[in-house]
Amino acid sequence: MAAGRGPERRSAASSARGSLSAGLLPFRHRGGVLEVFLVHPGGPFWAGKDEGAWSLAKGECAPGEDPLETARREFQEETGFTAEGAFLPLGEVRQSGGKRVVAWAFQADLEPARLRSNTFALEWPPRSGQVRHFPEVDRGAWFPLAEARRRLNPGQRPLLEVLHRLAGGTPGAACSG
Repeated sequence: MAAGRGPERRSAASSARGSLSAGLLPFRHRGGVLEVFLVHPGGPFWAGKDEGAWSLAKGECAPGEDPLETARREFQEETGFTAEGAFLPLGEVRQSGGKRVVAWAFQADLEPARLRSNTFALEWPPRSGQVRHFPEVDRGAWFPLAEARRRLNPGQRPLLEVLHRLAGGTPGAACSG
């Protein structure tokens, strides 16, 4: 997401049902196991949440904007990493709130400790008059597909099955759980 649009500060336009976000899902093979790199959203709303809270690095597409370019820009803003290489289309999913997410995967070997995210401003605590800045993403980590399935936002989980078919393995074998 662009700076200033954290999960707690969506405008009426960006929270509209059916808005389109674009994201990237880095993957690697480590010891014969397919792993994906997920990010955990920053800010006080997400601080105590884990299972089902992780996500692809993604952001909202502006009208007329190329979704892959949006995904690459948002990935860089939220992680500090540059996405390069071949991008495998994973398709589009719809999250429970109605937001559509179109995604691509790319092969990479990112170091989670090097993640550097942009920030957003939020009045916190609510009605305190104090504005604080929080990272859009507070951490990133590599997960084997079965673990990623537990951690990932439920609306984004079908993307793991598509990646599994494209990047090697029997569909569903490593994604069940």
